[in-house]
Amino acid sequence: MQDVEIAIVAGGDPSDTAEFAEEFSIPDWTLDLDGALEHRDVEAVLLATPTPLHASQALRCLDAGKHILVEIPMAETLEDSESIVAKQRETGLVAMVCHTRRFNPGHVWIHERIASGELKLQHLVVETLFFRRDNWNALGRHRDWTDHLLWHHACHTVDLFRYQTGRTIAEVWSHQGPTHPDLGIAMDMTVALRDDEGVLCSLAMSFNHDGPFGTWIRYICDNGTYVARYDALVDGWDHPIDLDEVEGPSDGIERQDREFFDAIAKGREPNASVGQALETMKVLDWIDSTISGP
Repeated sequence: MQDVEIAIVAGGDPSDTAEFAEEFSIPDWTLDLDGALEHRDVEAVLLATPTPLHASQALRCLDAGKHILVEIPMAETLEDSESIVAKQRETGLVAMVCHTRRFNPGHVWIHERIASGELKLQHLVVETLFFRRDNWNALGRHRDWTDHLLWHHACHTVDLFRYQTGRTIAEVWSHQGPTHPDLGIAMDMTVALRDDEGVLCSLAMSFNHDGPFGTWIRYICDNGTYVARYDALVDGWDHPIDLDEVEGPSDGIERQDREFFDAIAKGREPNASVGQALETMKVLDWIDSTISGP
């Protein structure tokens, strides 16, 4: 991106971090986040670290005077999320969360039509499916922390539902399956939401799915049905939707990153700021406190 340079990468493993720096021509690398924050050229930090570290590292970066873009979720608890929002308000820095679905062109296409009144959402139906009975990531590499269906994967959908309707979630219902004996988490979960005008969201999630992994998002509207997966969008009959009219890059992650840096340059609140995301974390906490299971 024009006017954006990567000054340094801070990692957790020396060989991986060195290889990453070399692959992407990053001039410096370290295993010390605090040292990286003292680097003379660092103005902003992208936190693509394990979920349990997000809250503490976000606070360290903000205390160091750095803008942050933190991978979803910004924290694993509502209390930690509130701490990040309070710190952002105290410092006035740009603090944004990777709620990438707000930026995928297919979801942008839907958002624009809901906002204009051309479409009215009736039911958002989402499947999030993985085969993850051990601590492996999507690339098939082992990791030393455990992912979570609610505080990570449901976070995507709850935020998308709130963003697309622009309304308050009035009711939640949730149920989870048995806890994995080693991972200590529920491997299957069902979540249902209703907003204050009666629009529904149904979310089915599993780490036991033996098949193609990922998330399929079905918008059932008053004037058509659409299915989104990452940047692509098709109608209910699997016919591709032309997204050329959506302004900007065709890659949702690039659109997200550009929003972050534009907000820094203009001194404004970004779309998917930590303040906006706090409402999503409140809903997750509500679900967590009422979920039932064996």
